[in-house]
Amino acid sequence: MTIRRQYSLPNCTLVLEGLSETADEENEASSGQQPMSILVNAECHFTGSNQILSGGRVFFENLVKTVSAYAQEMLSGLAHPQESHNDSMVIRIETLAAENLHRLTLESEKNSGKDKTVIELNTVELFDLVEAIDQFFADSSTLPDLNLTLAPVSKRYRQPEEPLVDRVTPAALGITSLALAAAAFLVIPPPQVREPEPKETSPTQTVPPNQESQPPGASPNPTNSPSP
Repeated sequence: MTIRRQYSLPNCTLVLEGLSETADEENEASSGQQPMSILVNAECHFTGSNQILSGGRVFFENLVKTVSAYAQEMLSGLAHPQESHNDSMVIRIETLAAENLHRLTLESEKNSGKDKTVIELNTVELFDLVEAIDQFFADSSTLPDLNLTLAPVSKRYRQPEEPLVDRVTPAALGITSLALAAAAFLVIPPPQVREPEPKETSPTQTVPPNQESQPPGASPNPTNSPSP
């Protein structure tokens, strides 16, 4: 009996059809579905395109590896050439000049041009395909022997790093400038603090009370003494 698996996203649907070699009762009991160990056909349906990508085991393996590597390249920002995993089925993805468009090319034979299929995907459709592939790998009852290993990008594909001398020079110049500024600060003598000098005060002349209201040059009024 044919086993069918479907992984649906808003813009992409991945459909797998296959068979089971043996009745794995333990796996079926844990997952609730019959395991699929033989892939007969795989199809990718995209909402924005009437074309369908389809093929057998070789097609699906190359699709999984190519899409995963391209997504890793987009997320990391490190571009590297996509290596062909099988000469009988080649899948390539390239970024188009138009914004948010990616061209997926499928050829039955490498550089033959025969049975060539080209589909242009936007970024949403592409990452829905990535999510559908992730759902497939999360399904332990479907093709458990197919594994995906994401290796770090080789050094030959990495962007050239800035030489050590160029990276150290600005820091060294900054430290040197700071040291020179500190030395100049030590050479400058500290400012002298001068205490305020006391101000000279003139003596205050005391005026008798009876003379305060008299004009200048006036003689004091005589005081009449009582007669005997």
